[in-house]
Amino acid sequence: MAGIFTWATTVANFLEFDPEGRFAMLEKGNEKGLETLYSLYSIIIKASFGHGLIKEEIRAVTSIMGTMIFAKKPLDDDALIILPQVRIPGSHANRLGLIRKGLVSIIDSGPILHFHHRSFEDFLLSTFFLQELSEFSAVQDQGYHEHQLAVLCLKTLVSPSLHFNMGNLDSSSIKNVNIDVKSTISPLISYSSLFWVDHLIQTLSDKKMMKAVKFVMYEKLLFWLEVMSLTGNVHAAYLILRRAAT
Repeated sequence: MAGIFTWATTVANFLEFDPEGRFAMLEKGNEKGLETLYSLYSIIIKASFGHGLIKEEIRAVTSIMGTMIFAKKPLDDDALIILPQVRIPGSHANRLGLIRKGLVSIIDSGPILHFHHRSFEDFLLSTFFLQELSEFSAVQDQGYHEHQLAVLCLKTLVSPSLHFNMGNLDSSSIKNVNIDVKSTISPLISYSSLFWVDHLIQTLSDKKMMKAVKFVMYEKLLFWLEVMSLTGNVHAAYLILRRAAT
């Protein structure tokens, strides 16, 4: 029953924009077995991204969809738009707007991209997806996405975004501190601090990445530990450092 409900909801969302044109696509797709959820997802991707995309746009679409699968936690627009492979001519809003518009039928609305249902993620990782949409095959390349996530995390930690006194603490009242972490530490800093090693060990590291790791450990270790403490993750710091050393 859950699959039928997901199918019906997805069709309704898909038809919301250009009902006549998209209904014609569904009718044509029905000849090939549209009754299956994967077939429906294939029609949606082809309708949204199947024609007219330049290489940079295809790379951006695959990078963002792959990141949505392999990231440890959902990332917001500010993080997704600076992924190493997301380079589309135009403003940041226009770049991510391309993705949001194309995926509107199968994502939740809001500041953070979520797939409506786990079945779409399963579709992206299926052999059916490779057969139907081979130009987006990089979606399934975990190493590719782990590498860009590792680069994103390290670039964030190396940047001035990670600095002394991340909590903006007043030293005169440090014993009675009540910190609003959300206002002092960005989601990307929090994510990068907690998961940089998880992504690093899943990819082939190069000299540039190792240089970034060394810089963080030698120059920003105390700042990183402060973030881990303020976000309630200081207990994980020792294990993260051991894995980084390995």
